[in-house]
Amino acid sequence: MPDVRVVCFDWGGVIIRICRNWREGCERAGLPIHEAAGTPEAVARRRAINAVHQVGRMACEDFFASVAHASEGLYTPEQIRRIHDAWLIEEYPRIGGVIDRLNATKGITTALLSNTNASHWARQHAGAGGFGAAARLKVRLASHEMGLAKPDEAIYHTARERFGVPAEQIVFFDDLPENIDAARSAGWRACLIDPLGDTSAQIERHLAALGIDLITAECRDG
Repeated sequence: MPDVRVVCFDWGGVIIRICRNWREGCERAGLPIHEAAGTPEAVARRRAINAVHQVGRMACEDFFASVAHASEGLYTPEQIRRIHDAWLIEEYPRIGGVIDRLNATKGITTALLSNTNASHWARQHAGAGGFGAAARLKVRLASHEMGLAKPDEAIYHTARERFGVPAEQIVFFDDLPENIDAARSAGWRACLIDPLGDTSAQIERHLAALGIDLITAECRDG
């Protein structure tokens, strides 16, 4: 058995496809794209509000109202809610199978470490409007519940304590370079995922390099 005890995933950009920018969010929500909402200043205001929201210091309703206020009248709180709901798009192909095969691998614990918020987190289920793959991960850690967010190195140390294994026995998949760098600084084995590609295939290749052959397991099970 390879020296990996925990396989940990980011959620958005690894397990589920998400909007990558404000324009895409507006398009998916069926709302107008106001050019003034795309200026560096407007983006910075939204990011500052989101940073508070995703560590649990702002309720979702307050988040919608705050982002609407920061838009200076371009969007209403209800429209911000629609964009927020549209941000989660779909699970990547075959990702549920990757998780199921890892769950069936002796000695491996699957995990999730996500920068997120209460309303998105509540959609981790197999029902209508839900995303069931993440719900099957054995340990699920969310920034809004932990009061910490990536790439703060403290979140990786806190997560490692929850996992109960040495840092070098954790492999982590994320789509943002800054989160990968912070995980590596914390001693994790971290692999960058391209969210525009086949994330399942990327994960399988990284795991195979570490001695966890899910491709062969899939062929055998099939």
